[in-house]
Amino acid sequence: MHNNETSADQVKSFLRTHPSFFEENANLLAEISLPSPHGSGVISLAERQQLAQRDKIRVLEAMMAQMIKHAEENDATSEKVHQFSLNLLNGQSFSALQHLIAETLQLDFAVTQSLIRIWIKPSNNTIAQDAVFTPVSEALSDWVMTLNLAHCGAKPDVTDHLLDDNLQSFAFIPLSKKALNQRPFGMLILGAEDQQRFKADMGTLYLERIGELVSAALLNHLFALHL
Repeated sequence: MHNNETSADQVKSFLRTHPSFFEENANLLAEISLPSPHGSGVISLAERQQLAQRDKIRVLEAMMAQMIKHAEENDATSEKVHQFSLNLLNGQSFSALQHLIAETLQLDFAVTQSLIRIWIKPSNNTIAQDAVFTPVSEALSDWVMTLNLAHCGAKPDVTDHLLDDNLQSFAFIPLSKKALNQRPFGMLILGAEDQQRFKADMGTLYLERIGELVSAALLNHLFALHL
């Protein structure tokens, strides 16, 4: 006894190999009824296709809106970094430089608290007693030495309680002269009360650029007699 029923796979195969089937049998589009994806009874196949296309368009529009939002945010951040670099070029004292860095990070980059620590001795003796040269633990400096990129997320155990306890997320940026492939001579720590400000999986491109700018500005003072 032969089974004359057509399987679903056979129907699919037929339609794939006959793409003009519904064009040649347009009346079927109105005759075939399907459950509405929005739970409002049944609709024709043509109406179902229209709804599916509208849903796809809404998804694409949402994705496009998100992409535009990210692009606008990146443009705004890029402009802030550019302005920061211009401000760093202005001749200023070592103390004024540190104030500029801290103020810019707080006002333009949503940083609650920032801290600079440097563990090399400057050739400029007039700044050798500055607070940025306060010694840090060997464990902390060794850890920063291992960083190739900025580290974001929770505060590691080796931070010596350098920042306020109410901060919830952190970025540790090694300071170095990358053009010479030097090991870090210090670090810039950023802390925020917002737990989502410095997430472990966030991109660090702008943090790297800020680190390079701050490194160059500091080096102009650290080795002023040799530049």
